[in-house]
This record gives sequence, C-alpha cells and structure tokens, in this order.
Amino acid sequence: MIFNRLILCIGMFFSATVLAADSEMVLTIREHRFEPSELKVAANQKIRLVVKNLDATPEEFESHELNREKVIPGKGQTAIYIGPLKPGRYPFMGEFNQKTAQGVVVVE
Repeated sequence: MIFNRLILCIGMFFSATVLAADSEMVLTIREHRFEPSELKVAANQKIRLVVKNLDATPEEFESHELNREKVIPGKGQTAIYIGPLKPGRYPFMGEFNQKTAQGVVVVE
C-alpha cells in the first residue's frame, strides 16, 4: 500500500515536471532587438516567459494586450507569466528602444 502511493507520487512529480518544461519559453534581448521576434504558443496554456537581456543597458518588456510591463536590467533576466490566452496576436515591445525592440506572441 505504501509502495503504491510512493510510485503514484513519483509519477505525479515527473508528470508535473514535464508539463512545466513544456510551458517555458526563452526570449532574448540582443542589440536592442527581441530574439525570436515571434513566439508561437498553444491556446489556453499558461507560459513562463524567461526574458534574458544580453545588452549592457536595461530594457522594458511592455505589452498592453498581455497586460505586462517589466524592466529587465542589463546583463540580467526575469520571468514573466502570460496566459492562458485565446487564439490571436499579442504584440510586445521594448519601451526603451521602441523602433527596434518589437515582437509578437502568436497564439494558435
């Protein structure tokens, strides 16, 4: 009985770990641009978006459509949680470099 519960708990832990890994994406800021500039995600899924700023200067991830605004320090990183989202296009930009730092989350 105890052994069966232990196996069940271990299985649930590994299932949760796999699901968590599937819902994380990395967005990089390099030379005041987002890479990739287009992120494709599944509808109705919560995403952990890790934003890594490789530039020496800070940048602000901003999206009115995603209702998110976060400053990422130079040579730093942060996590931003988005979703679950309905299908559509959700633009984002770098507030400090609006002409070059632009991107979109495409939800399918």
